[in-house]
Amino acid sequence: MNHNLLNDICLRQLTLSGVHEGETISVLTQGDERADYADAFMWAAQTLGARTFHLRLPSPASASGAWAVGQSGLAGNQLAVDALKQTEMLVDLTFLLFSKEQFEIQAAGTRVLTAVEPAPLLARLMPTRELRERVEIGAELLAKSQSMRITSPHGTDVTYRLGVYPTMSEYGYTDQAGRWDHWPAAFVFTGGADDGVDGTIVLAPGDVLLPFNTYVQAPVEFTIEQGFIRDIRGGLDAELLSSYIKSFDDPRGYGMSHVGWGLDERAHWHGLTQFGGGMGMELRSFYGNVMFSIGPNNELGGPNDTPCHFDIPMRGCSLYLDDELIVDAGELTVADMRPAGKR
Repeated sequence: MNHNLLNDICLRQLTLSGVHEGETISVLTQGDERADYADAFMWAAQTLGARTFHLRLPSPASASGAWAVGQSGLAGNQLAVDALKQTEMLVDLTFLLFSKEQFEIQAAGTRVLTAVEPAPLLARLMPTRELRERVEIGAELLAKSQSMRITSPHGTDVTYRLGVYPTMSEYGYTDQAGRWDHWPAAFVFTGGADDGVDGTIVLAPGDVLLPFNTYVQAPVEFTIEQGFIRDIRGGLDAELLSSYIKSFDDPRGYGMSHVGWGLDERAHWHGLTQFGGGMGMELRSFYGNVMFSIGPNNELGGPNDTPCHFDIPMRGCSLYLDDELIVDAGELTVADMRPAGKR
């Protein structure tokens, strides 16, 4: 992306995130990744009158070949963590989510924005206040619910017992102390009770496997009992999922993590075919998808901090909160959660 355009979208982002004169904005990178993003964010922070600095971590000494969440480049570097805790906002260009270091930084009151997607996607899915309002309406509905049921024509019928963990909202910017968000994003989620998820989930062709960044080719059936996957059946996709989870040698990798739905009508289901790099945030956000996750729930305050994690957005599902239909075969039923053109 042209550097002037990158400067412009970063300025718009930090304006939405409430950056102002007198604040200090830190920018975190690792190795040679996203140096142009760092420059653009620092320019934007200075333009808004804030102080800013760039903390660059060394490249990882080795790579495991797996997306091991929670293992940040800040591990063992308390001096760096303490420096970031002194700032009002951290722009994370490395992906710290699920790490104890990010939790510590947030606990100090620093708001955190993650931005690791390709720049053209950041521009196309620029957050808006209208989208935030729709996401927050969904979050209010989810927060007061005690159960969630997901069904699909392919055989999914699974129930989550809610009320144990908080509801989270992502709308792509953050202007509140201690709050994290991800640019781009537009979805709401919570977690079921540790022993409170039971039923069957059947993935259909076209559903998405993240971090594989692939589309499901043939049905995959999960049997879930008391919050854990007990069986995975199907063809090659099922074998790949099973093999990946087993590679972590951690039974907590079979735990059920967060669950929710997407609200951004601008996000494309076919987004994986458009951009290289990034981690598939467009697929987590596309309108009417129902996404369930496998692995850690420490983001919600739960005890499971396994590094094994999957996000799986599904199409055409129906979702009920306390028996009220909220997503009907991929279409939101609540008018205030729909974009203006769908009300």
